[in-house]
This record gives sequence, C-alpha cells and structure tokens, in this order.
Amino acid sequence: MSEFRLPLRVYIEDTDAGGIVYYVNYFKYMERARSEWLRQHGFTQRELLDAGVQLVVHRLECRYAKPARLDDELCVTAAVASSGRCRLSFAQSVQRGGEPLCEARVDIACLDATRLKPRPWPPALAAVLNA
Repeated sequence: MSEFRLPLRVYIEDTDAGGIVYYVNYFKYMERARSEWLRQHGFTQRELLDAGVQLVVHRLECRYAKPARLDDELCVTAAVASSGRCRLSFAQSVQRGGEPLCEARVDIACLDATRLKPRPWPPALAAVLNA
C-alpha cells in the first residue's frame, strides 16, 4: 500500500515559548494523517463509531531527530507496515523538506465500541487492508 502524505504548517498554538513544536503535537499530526488516510479510502471515524467500531492506539514508538518550528511547512506520512485480524501497524513520519524530524510506529487496534474488546475489521476496511 502506498504512503499517504498530509501537508501542514506549524502554527503558534503548536509551539512552546521558544517557537519549537511541543512534542505531543507530533502525535496529533500523525493522528490527522491516519484519519485522512481512512478518509481517502472511503471511511470516516464518525461512520466507524456509528457502526460500533472504535480504532485506538495500542502501542506507539517514536524517535525525535530534529525540531519543527513556527511557520515550518511539514509533511506527515502514514503507510501501513502490517495488518492482522484486528490490528494495524503504521509507519509514520513528520518531515520538513523531505528530511525526517520525527519517526514513529503506531499500532492501532480495532475494538467493539460498546464492549471495548478487540473485534475483526469491518469487511469493507479489511478489503482495503488486504488489497
């Protein structure tokens, strides 16, 4: 599956007092990229929740290399690294001019939204993951 790319700009609310992106905001950028990846494939978080499916971060590993700063133009990537019956692993990065600033592996679990227990991917999403 190809790499999804989401361009974004760093705004003042993303930064600390020194104009550097606050570390947790990289996770927000990555969440946006995964949500837009879903949307590109015909799914929204709202529709999944309405169907009783909740996607949650199960595990996250992150490495910071360089800081992003106020007004930087960034690109956030998301690529499926592996998938299973009810888990999905994304390789993600936040880049500036093609240079990685932050890289992460994000494991997503598919849960029954009522019971909060693992459940298989909905058939239409499973078809996308297996394509």
